[in-house]
Amino acid sequence: MTRARLLMIGTAAVALAVSGGVVAGGWQDAPAQNATPVAEPVVSPPPQAEGAPTGEPAPAVPIAITPPSEPGAIEMAVVEDGDAAADGLATDEDAGEDEGESETEKAERLADETPAPRQRRRVAIVEAIDKITAESMRFEVEVGGRPVRFNQALIFTARACEVSADAELVQDSIAYLDITLQPKGTQVSAPRQIFRGWMFASTPALSGLQHPIYDAWIVGCKA
Repeated sequence: MTRARLLMIGTAAVALAVSGGVVAGGWQDAPAQNATPVAEPVVSPPPQAEGAPTGEPAPAVPIAITPPSEPGAIEMAVVEDGDAAADGLATDEDAGEDEGESETEKAERLADETPAPRQRRRVAIVEAIDKITAESMRFEVEVGGRPVRFNQALIFTARACEVSADAELVQDSIAYLDITLQPKGTQVSAPRQIFRGWMFASTPALSGLQHPIYDAWIVGCKA
């Protein structure tokens, strides 16, 4: 009796594990859900460029420029030679420090200098527009989750979404998206893929979807 009960419990556990894996793996194969507007979108604007410094106005009367004399040119050459010698000395000192440290110290120093990896996010914020009807919407697409349909035609699937590390020069949001075109009600024909790749929030005109009817781009990522 005990052996039969153990066999029944083991069979039930295996069945639950298999059914859970099938459900988790079938999210992206499920029918696409309609897109809903985002209440509080997460925007990653590109950094603002600093304005050019204002210079002094040009003089009304031309100013004569006197070429430097020979002693000045000789002095400049001597200074340049001195700078080159100082750079060479600094390079030799750095090489001496590298030779003096052990392998462990060198590995620790290189580990400290290694930039931090990008942070992964769970949801991609996408904005799309129908250029014929001027309908636009900003909506969420869950990474690895159920596809989202926009305007009854475009189907968005997010594979990854990450934000740049603190050490990077440009703070950006990057997402890997699959976009297919299949008008709702025409499931007989297979969906046609019109985009697959990485999108960058800082350059929507270069990395976004450019279609005769639709445009789409990544706006940001959120946890």
